[in-house]
Amino acid sequence: MPDVHLLTFLALLKDIGAPLTRPSQLNFVILAVGWLQSTGIHAVTEALVVADVAGKRHHEAFHRFFSRGTWNPDHLGFWLFRRLERWLEEDGVVRVVIDDTLASKKGPQVFGIGSHLDAVRSTRRRRVFAFGHCWVVLSVVLRVPFSARAWSLPILFRLYRNKKECAKNAGSYRKKTELAREMLDTLLNWTARRVEVATDSAYCNDTVMRGLPDRLFLFGSMRPDAVLTELPNPSVVSRGRPRKRGTPVPKPEVIAKDDSIPWQQCRVFVYRREATIRYKTFCAQWYRACGVRLLRIVIVATDGGAVPFRVFFSTDAALDVPTIIARYGARWSIEVFFREAKQLLGFGDSQARKKEAVLRVAPFVGLLYSVLVLWFLEGASGSPFATPPVRPWYPHKRGFSFQDILRAARRAGAGPDPHGPRGDPAAGGSRAGRVAGAGRADPGLGGVIPPASTTGSDTCDAQMHHAHPIDCRYSKPAIGSQSPNDM
Repeated sequence: MPDVHLLTFLALLKDIGAPLTRPSQLNFVILAVGWLQSTGIHAVTEALVVADVAGKRHHEAFHRFFSRGTWNPDHLGFWLFRRLERWLEEDGVVRVVIDDTLASKKGPQVFGIGSHLDAVRSTRRRRVFAFGHCWVVLSVVLRVPFSARAWSLPILFRLYRNKKECAKNAGSYRKKTELAREMLDTLLNWTARRVEVATDSAYCNDTVMRGLPDRLFLFGSMRPDAVLTELPNPSVVSRGRPRKRGTPVPKPEVIAKDDSIPWQQCRVFVYRREATIRYKTFCAQWYRACGVRLLRIVIVATDGGAVPFRVFFSTDAALDVPTIIARYGARWSIEVFFREAKQLLGFGDSQARKKEAVLRVAPFVGLLYSVLVLWFLEGASGSPFATPPVRPWYPHKRGFSFQDILRAARRAGAGPDPHGPRGDPAAGGSRAGRVAGAGRADPGLGGVIPPASTTGSDTCDAQMHHAHPIDCRYSKPAIGSQSPNDM
């Protein structure tokens, strides 16, 4: 009998894969199960070997799932977002993060490859460039009961192609900020909720921020020499159209150095710890980037380092300073996702070359990351599979990291007893037997390993199959008690 948590995981994959046809949905499940079980270099063929499907279905069918299918990763992201909405905070606000990352690759025949700045290896004095794919990612930020940190779960992806690559392959060049704005517009079409976006200074410009609806609020950082103005005085009557900007105000760098304006102090909770900061705050317009919208600007003094202060802002001028700093601090969660997806899930391992495959494999891996965390959130965190390994030298570990989640998923697919011997393959003890048995147990899946003659194209007319989430049985751990892997 397949374990209930394995059935839950397969049902979740089926839910997210609702836009796919039945044959493609089965391929999607097989690739997902094999991909998360892979421990070395992640690839389509390796996933088939690990899932015990190699030789039972021709491998070309799974390559065609990426290179010739008609499915769109955005459609899978939409159904994933619908499931994530159930786990939003009590205020119902959709909090998202936008950033980009580089997946190093080489090869003249690889679509979209180009030379990009490697932010990890670059310093202030030395800029390092590397060949690869640059992905702009939009992630939903969630607070989960099994960890003290915020988790960034990606739902939308865009491949950035530089001007040289676009000219070489007759492509239309689009800036990273244009791709980010496109994803924001897509998200706004999915929900009528309030949306809060946290991003770094690279995406705080007019391309992203101008013309945003009133229900979207952005938290970011700005240049210390930004030109700011007051709101226009409505009592001043003059000929022509009404003024959009008021009188100029001192730049943030001037205010930071002005001793006549005292520094204030407050306690903020950011990066999983509480700290005291010194700040100066005021409201002004940043017309070049945000238009006429009034911003709350916060100048934060830094203790030591090459930068004496940082400038943050919020398009919601009514928020207080601790809230603004905490909202911006949630941006770091997407950096954790980039590290974990690359090191543990093979986000940049794919050797795909064709355009369609390149545009689908990396989003497939990112969505699989979100599905794993969602599966753990919906009940697996309280199962025996989630029991962490014994580490006598690490007794203070609290909560779970993504490595723990991945280990639990592999245990769920390995055998009925995570701490016992493997059973008979026909009874579900082996990986192939368990996955196939779980597929047969779900009439909607019809068996995870389909007949070799099953073919079909993808459509987007499927409907979501609603399932009630299972409450986690773990309470939120104390702050400051996480492991380095959970940061």
